[in-house]
Amino acid sequence: MKRRPIVLSAGLFFLLMNASAQEKTISLNDAINLGLQNSKQLKISQAKIEEANAQLKQAEDKRLPDANVLGAYSRLLTGNFDIKTKSNNGGTGQAPPKVHDAVYGILNASLPVYAGGRINYGIESSKYLEQAARLDAETNKDEVIQNTIEAFANLFKAGSAVRLVKENLAQSQERTREFSNLEKNGLLPRNDLLKAELQTSNVELNLVDAENNLQLANINMDLMLGLPTTTTLLLDTSGIEKKDDKRTLEEFFQLAMNSRKDIAALDLRKKAAETGVKAVKGEKLPGISITGGYLAADVPKFISITNVVNLGVGVSYNIGSLWKNKAKEKEAQAKVSELTATQALVNDQVQMQVSKSYLSLLSQRKKIEVYAKAVEQANENYRIVKNKFDNSLATTSDLLDADVAKLQANLSYTLARADAFVAYNRLLQTAGLLASEIKK
Repeated sequence: MKRRPIVLSAGLFFLLMNASAQEKTISLNDAINLGLQNSKQLKISQAKIEEANAQLKQAEDKRLPDANVLGAYSRLLTGNFDIKTKSNNGGTGQAPPKVHDAVYGILNASLPVYAGGRINYGIESSKYLEQAARLDAETNKDEVIQNTIEAFANLFKAGSAVRLVKENLAQSQERTREFSNLEKNGLLPRNDLLKAELQTSNVELNLVDAENNLQLANINMDLMLGLPTTTTLLLDTSGIEKKDDKRTLEEFFQLAMNSRKDIAALDLRKKAAETGVKAVKGEKLPGISITGGYLAADVPKFISITNVVNLGVGVSYNIGSLWKNKAKEKEAQAKVSELTATQALVNDQVQMQVSKSYLSLLSQRKKIEVYAKAVEQANENYRIVKNKFDNSLATTSDLLDADVAKLQANLSYTLARADAFVAYNRLLQTAGLLASEIKK
């Protein structure tokens, strides 16, 4: 009686676990859309775009006038005031006023008219960097799409492995039962039965590993799509088919140079750096601004000033920039040189990436052809060996080896098809075409 509450609690726990778990059928397009919606990487990219927009707005705000207000009240403790006026020079004999308080307020404003081009160069540079941030987000978007495709393919491969191993296990178990009956009737040596039982045990172990891989692939996919990790994904592969793409390696390389967002972003950053050089040089030029102000003051028993308005033109020139800006100019030039060298390096990397992806696709497609023939050969070999075994012309080891070869051929063929699909999309990504091709 004491154990009943524990049993009920355990039963309730498993009911809740089953209730929380759910199945979801999902296509590749659905997976990509969910991946894009829930990608933490893209959220970071969006934050960087907003940061670049804010920096652009700061650069544009420098065109606006500056204004400051100063107001103060002072208590004068000591002080002598001697106003030099004609009446005082005449010697009236009046004592100077005793001043104890002073109140004043000042409003100053200035509007930049010319600053050596620094403001315009700052705006231009910020625009380049903001556009580069958007292109970085597009590059990250392609990466998210490719990662989703690879996760989808891995889940498909894991599921296919489980299915094929289960089919093989069912055949192996049936063979073991047949061998057991033959052994009981004295028609099969005990050693041959043990070989069949051992193979069945090995297949069971393979199934454990395959199911573990399937569970991990499912959890990984759930995390990428922003789904609860208890969601079992059922893949809808009906819309996935081989793309007959006849474009050559050189064509893909040219497309990459024109379509890759990271190349375009790097070019914009170089333009921003070149604009930065101009801005540094502009610091050697004078600045011109329109100035204006308002003054009001009240010193009781002494003086009262109201509605004093001034308007003028101000010129400023930092003479120290003539010798202090040399290092800054060299730094800005070095940044341009760095980005120029980086462009050359990235171009080489892109050519290598496209070449690797293209050759990998050709290799995977060739493997599909080879594995397709291997499946036919393995199936035919198993049929022949099985007939020979039934007629006592082949050993048990021959039959078991033929069965393993058949399983391996079918598994390799299925995995090769998934790998070829991933390789093709990887080629599209390296060529900068993935997002546009997926929409078709």
